[in-house]
Amino acid sequence: MLFPVMATTFSGGGAMYFQAIKTAGLAQITYILGSEGEALVVDPRRDVDVYLDVLRRQELRLRYVLQTHRQEDFVEGTSALARLAGAQVVAGRHPITGHADVRMGERERLHLGALTLVALHTPGHTPESMSWAVYLDPHHAQAWGVFTGDALLAGETGRTDLAAPERVYENAALLFDSLHQKVLPLGDQTLVFPAHGAGSVCRSGIADRELTTLGFERLHNPVFTSSRSDFIQRKVQERLHRPSYFSRMEEVNIRGGVPLSADSSAIPFLEPKRFQWESHSGLVLDVREPESFAGGHIPGSLNVWMQGLSVFGGQMVQPGTPLFLVLPAHVDSKEAVLALARVGLDQVEGILTGGFGAWRNAGLPIESSGTLTPEALFSQWEGFQVLDVRERSEFERGHILSARHAYVTELEECLSELGLREDHPVAVVCSTGHRSGLATSILLRNGFQQVSNVLGGMSAWRRLELPVRTGPPSEVEFEQATRSMGTEEQDASPPSPS
Repeated sequence: MLFPVMATTFSGGGAMYFQAIKTAGLAQITYILGSEGEALVVDPRRDVDVYLDVLRRQELRLRYVLQTHRQEDFVEGTSALARLAGAQVVAGRHPITGHADVRMGERERLHLGALTLVALHTPGHTPESMSWAVYLDPHHAQAWGVFTGDALLAGETGRTDLAAPERVYENAALLFDSLHQKVLPLGDQTLVFPAHGAGSVCRSGIADRELTTLGFERLHNPVFTSSRSDFIQRKVQERLHRPSYFSRMEEVNIRGGVPLSADSSAIPFLEPKRFQWESHSGLVLDVREPESFAGGHIPGSLNVWMQGLSVFGGQMVQPGTPLFLVLPAHVDSKEAVLALARVGLDQVEGILTGGFGAWRNAGLPIESSGTLTPEALFSQWEGFQVLDVRERSEFERGHILSARHAYVTELEECLSELGLREDHPVAVVCSTGHRSGLATSILLRNGFQQVSNVLGGMSAWRRLELPVRTGPPSEVEFEQATRSMGTEEQDASPPSPS
């Protein structure tokens, strides 16, 4: 996704070029900043051609690749971009950034054409996190903008549990002090350019606004509206899921990432029978929407929708696993392959020619699953085991009475603990139906016979004002769910509002 280009002339007659490029699915944002024919790129992803194309069109020479911190949710293109363009990698002085060509200390200055960037060490999210203040005027009277990485986000701050879960308290204190002492004094006029936007798996609660300023964040962001002790306590109480692939990304990115190796044009499109034969050696990912998957799919396939392919592919697939893709007609095969490559999954071995329709028309085996509307589940509540696969915090903010809980990517590991019966109907719910589509496919792969995805999920459930319970599941709810599975102790009835 390309943001609007910002081109302007500032004090002294200098010209500036600015472009933000957002990666769909990851909600990761890379920035290109140029002045007087020179440019820098901040936090590039692995597939760097998009940045090189912009630089060529704007006739800008890349001098620097700027790093705010070691990214956790995607493979960086830092080193690859610098090598291809003959640029230098710039980072802070923390030992983690030892791969950088230029390592800058606190308040040291980097010059780009008529622009000046000032290095600000802002630890807390990660120990090496850097923010980079940008000044347009030669006297550095007022900052124009600041690249904050994941330290400061729109309406939120970065997590403080990733680098060292046992040091959340200390990290939260560091983050609060960093932002108050180094970033906030840049002034209300300063534009804030974070590394991630709304929808990022790195952090829930990011505000859905593409542009923000320090002045706006000062009035609305909890790090600035809370006391130090309240902010720290809030961070200590956060319970956020840590995707399993984050550790792999951190290890790769300590070296500045790895070059893109997959060539999507070289991946073969396979006729149905050949696809059937070759896919036995790997895993089939069905990238269609959950409704389409439920209507009919290849037995044993996993349903991971396009926007979730990077994040949930990264969590569900082990590196090195041969992958075979079933794509809907509107999805560009190159984009699907890149979505996987961005999280280090380079083993796409084949794509089904003609999509699922060709498989269906070839008379090959088909499996299906059920779908439910919230109203249908509510009216038949006693006939289903309800499984909620959202994050724990989402579940506790409101769930269906008697729902069991397991986060979708941890479902397979904890199936035995959930007490679900394979031969009894299961209704799977998430926020809208996408994660529950993935969970449905996981249950089918594990022998469950009657699985239905609740389309619209808890979003639709709430809009229909159906009853919800808050907090963790209780023993009473579990017992009620057990009775609803056909035992003779007591007839269950639909939940009532609480």
